[in-house]
Amino acid sequence: MRNRLKVLRAERDWSQAELANALDVSRQTINALETGKYDPSLPLAFKLARLFSLPIEAIFDDEP
Repeated sequence: MRNRLKVLRAERDWSQAELANALDVSRQTINALETGKYDPSLPLAFKLARLFSLPIEAIFDDEP
């Protein structure tokens, strides 16, 4: 699953650690999400959507 996390994070000038702290996950989780090695749980996807004030579909793309 592709996502725009790295771009969204960079637009706000947040580090991976800062985003991780805001979501109560590890920095490694953010890195794995950004590199496509991990798909978020539904609760985490909703947290991200609320944090960025975007619909989930604007952050994640399930198209190959």
